[in-house]
Parts: sequence; structure tokens; C-alpha cells
Amino acid sequence: MTALPPTDRLWRGFDRAALDHQYDARGTVADYEVEARAYAEDSVAAMTTLDRRADLVFDPASGAALDLYPAAGPGPHPVFVWVHGGYWRALSKQENAFIAPALVAAGISVAVIDYTLAPAATLEEITRQTRAAVTWIHRHAAAHDIDADRIFVGGSSAGGHLTGMLLAADGWRAEAGLPQDVIKGAVSLSGLYDLEPVRLGRVNDWLGLDAPRARRLSPLHLLPTDPADGCPLIVSYGGSETAEFKRQTDDYLAAWTGHGHPGRFVAMEDCNHFDIARRLGTPGTPLAEAAIRLIRGR
Repeated sequence: MTALPPTDRLWRGFDRAALDHQYDARGTVADYEVEARAYAEDSVAAMTTLDRRADLVFDPASGAALDLYPAAGPGPHPVFVWVHGGYWRALSKQENAFIAPALVAAGISVAVIDYTLAPAATLEEITRQTRAAVTWIHRHAAAHDIDADRIFVGGSSAGGHLTGMLLAADGWRAEAGLPQDVIKGAVSLSGLYDLEPVRLGRVNDWLGLDAPRARRLSPLHLLPTDPADGCPLIVSYGGSETAEFKRQTDDYLAAWTGHGHPGRFVAMEDCNHFDIARRLGTPGTPLAEAAIRLIRGR
């Protein structure tokens, strides 16, 4: 077998075809449509059984809105803000209501947010909208029986990247007039924290990143350096995910804890790239229980 010339090795020894395979999330499951149906069916069940305040516009400039699933009983309640995946170009809050049941049952309100999808929006704009959601929730917390001092965030895949951008130390909180510690904890699943390999592959067909923008939008390069500016972080990925998806999370967790911030990995070996998020929304699973303990401060 003839060795590839160095110019064909785009990233960590991968050529373009191998790199695209590493970042082909749908290719890691036998039938993506089965996973998509499960998202939709579980979300319909959540939307029809839980109290729901739908289509609360948090960003008038774009029209981006969220659905709030308030916890029952006397508040104010902590809130978990969920950022959906879909490689920044697919899915919506409608297919992500599945995340709410376990947390709502534990007395935690859940906000599932939308954002304008790529390529209609740049990744900078998607990031801005995600941050606008947290800003809106903080400012309107009292009106929705939310404790503004207990805002937690999370996401999966592209939503994991955007979760990382919510934790980023690039001055966005100060610009928005938010406390530096506005986010009290995070749960990030199968996230993308270094966008350089993403830029080199097929996904960049709809992101259109160059090298400087990829670095500016990479949570791995935007870590808070002061231990006081971090928050507790839970990360995970499915056992059947590719080496690159696993490495992205492992590297980010190592860098996060290396800067003195608390973080831990929750093993979910029997999960894939898609159903791991549904486990977070399912009462009694290790991931749901870990998130609930994080939010309760235990």
C-alpha cells in the first residue's frame, strides 16, 4: 500500500475522506431515521404532557425563540438551557423537547432554544443568538419563576460547541451586562470544541470558515484562565462514536480541568451520538442523575 504524501494528510494523519468519516455523525449509526423518529416521538410526548410556554422570543433581531418547560411547585426554580445539535444546519427546539422530562420532574425548569440555522446564519451569528438566550433568561427570570442565580446550560454535538461558546472567556458576559458567573454549570455531550478539523472537512461546505475564524470560534481556545471564572462541567459521549468525536471531548475536559475548573466525564458506553442526548432527558439514567446532582449542588 502506497503511503499518502504529507500534503494529503489534513489533520492528525487523516486525509480528506478519512476526516469526513470521522466527523460523519450519522454514519456512526445503522439508521439515522430511526434516531430522528425517536427524537420527534419523545419530543411530542414531552410537549403534550408537560406544561409548556411556547415561542418566547428572546432575540427580536432574528426572531429566535425558546420553549420553556417550567417546573411545578413553588419557585423560583433553577433552569437548564438546552442548545440543540444538528451540525448547526438542522433540527430545532421542536425535536428537542425530549430533554425536559427528567429535569422538570426533579424541580428544574428547562428552556429549549432555537437559533437561525447555517448557511442562512454565520457561526458568529448563531453564537450571538445562543448567548442572547441566556441574557434574556437572566433578565426575565422573575417573570417565569426562574432563579437568575441558578442558570445551567447544556447541548449535544453542535449544541455542545455552542455550550462551550457560552462558557468562553471572550468578554461576552461583560458586553451583555451579565455577571461573570451567570452560568453555574454545564453539561456538554459529544461536543466540537476545536473547529480546525471541522473547517478542513465537508461540514465547512455550509459553515464557510477560514482558519482565523475557526480558531476564534473554538471553545478550546477560549477557556477562562482564572479558576474563579469557570463552573462545574459534565461531559460525555457515546461508546460507538468516532475517535475524533471522543478526542474532542477528552481534550476539552483535560484543558478545562487543567485551568483549575471542576469537570468530570460520565461514561455512557451503550449510547451512540444521538441517543445519548435522549438519556439526559430520561429519568433515572446515570446522565440525568449526574445533571440533577450538578444543578442541585450536590
